[in-house]
Amino acid sequence: MGSHAEFPEHPETTDTVPTPATTAGAEGLQAILARPARTVIALDFDGTLAPIVPDPEQARAHPAAVPALAALAPKVASVAVVTGRPAGVAVRHGGFAGVPGLDHLVVLGHYGAERWDARTGTVSAPAPHPGVASVRAELPGFLDRIGVWQGTWIEEKGRALAVHTRRATDPQAAFESLREPLADLATRHGLIVEPGRMVLELRPPGMDKGVALLEYVREVGAEAVLYAGDDLGDLPAFAAVDKLRSDGVPGLLVCSGSPEVTELAERADLVVDGPAGVVHLLRSLAGLMDR
Repeated sequence: MGSHAEFPEHPETTDTVPTPATTAGAEGLQAILARPARTVIALDFDGTLAPIVPDPEQARAHPAAVPALAALAPKVASVAVVTGRPAGVAVRHGGFAGVPGLDHLVVLGHYGAERWDARTGTVSAPAPHPGVASVRAELPGFLDRIGVWQGTWIEEKGRALAVHTRRATDPQAAFESLREPLADLATRHGLIVEPGRMVLELRPPGMDKGVALLEYVREVGAEAVLYAGDDLGDLPAFAAVDKLRSDGVPGLLVCSGSPEVTELAERADLVVDGPAGVVHLLRSLAGLMDR
């Protein structure tokens, strides 16, 4: 179990980092502070940099997130936001574009299928999977036929579609009732289902946050890595950090804690108190790197 640190919303001091609960995490933190210029800081967006809200279109990065990233980014090899959202949406909702100090930032959107680079301000991506268009056409009638339309809604993500149950009378019951039918629908169209916090996302196979993180860390040639996430979709990234550790690259696993998802907290080296805790951790790291 990771150690849990509760940080104040507006901390006055930013030069302490809580001790990771595991030996591997402590080694990862030590390597990050010893070799910041060879470190990748990778972070999920929703629930990690941005608070979870009922309508994902209203999600915005914690107000102190961009200043914290701008303070940290010049000191490390790269900061990567790894998200299931389209890269351009994460950039807009995060407020990442045109920020001094963030020219080392990349956003790996759609689980790494898209990439936005702050240096160029452009998004690169392959052609969309044809199954997404097929599911897009079928999904509204499908939800109606199985009797779960009320209280659920579809989020259009371009290269994926997500069915949210947070607004349902019983969000967890609606979520569970949809898992098997949506998995069947996804399979028929060559897609997979990614479960999250009261959301089931139908997306193309072959890419996840773990694949995206491994590829990017190896591209950069990083010698240390931090990954922070909050949801089930972050488990592959945690596994990727475990893989990197086994290959001799120290890493620190951070959970942006919430009562909705406990699996990540059980795997983490360090548990902080939601996006405010993540922001404080980033600011603390930047402060220690100045020493």
